[in-house]
Amino acid sequence: MDPNMCFLDIAQSRYTTKKYNSTKKIDNNIIEQLKEIIRLSPSSINSQPWKFTFVENEKVKNQLSEFSHYNSSKVKDASHVVVFSVFKDAEAFENMRLSQLSEGTSAYYNRVLKPKGDDHIMNWLTSQVYLSLGFFLSATASLGIDSTPMEGIEQSGYDTVLQDEGYKTLFAVAIGYRDDEDINQPNSTPKFRLEQDLVIRSI
Repeated sequence: MDPNMCFLDIAQSRYTTKKYNSTKKIDNNIIEQLKEIIRLSPSSINSQPWKFTFVENEKVKNQLSEFSHYNSSKVKDASHVVVFSVFKDAEAFENMRLSQLSEGTSAYYNRVLKPKGDDHIMNWLTSQVYLSLGFFLSATASLGIDSTPMEGIEQSGYDTVLQDEGYKTLFAVAIGYRDDEDINQPNSTPKFRLEQDLVIRSI
């Protein structure tokens, strides 16, 4: 990626990769950068209710591909698959994370969020993980890495493979390098977005 490329250029060129070059792997130093970047993701009251699992092992990727429906080939061929997980329930979050937060943020959680019930809390926790997704997709593009966010997976199947007690899978992101024949890249299929006046309001 050109270091002089501005973020608007990145937004214009980034796309959801449909076909990966299975022989081209991401250098470990870039993976380590991505791990640190995703660790620094923002979240409401610094709740950080997530776990990010970087999967490079081909055997594990093949196991995950069985629970990936139309994304199966992406999971197999991408350099890595990053699985985004959230605490399995509100109690797990409270036991494992709440004590690590400041007194003020813990008080906010107990005063404002907890009275609304577990369903509301889990929706709130899940929203924090989705915040990290946007952060991560931007980071990969800035480093010249292609990506595919994948909600079309069988979450319980991923949980069976990963065996990460206390967390449950929400979605995954395949990362790697596009195949030259990927028809979804912008020079083959132009990026479509709605015009500004349909989605942006200025007051």
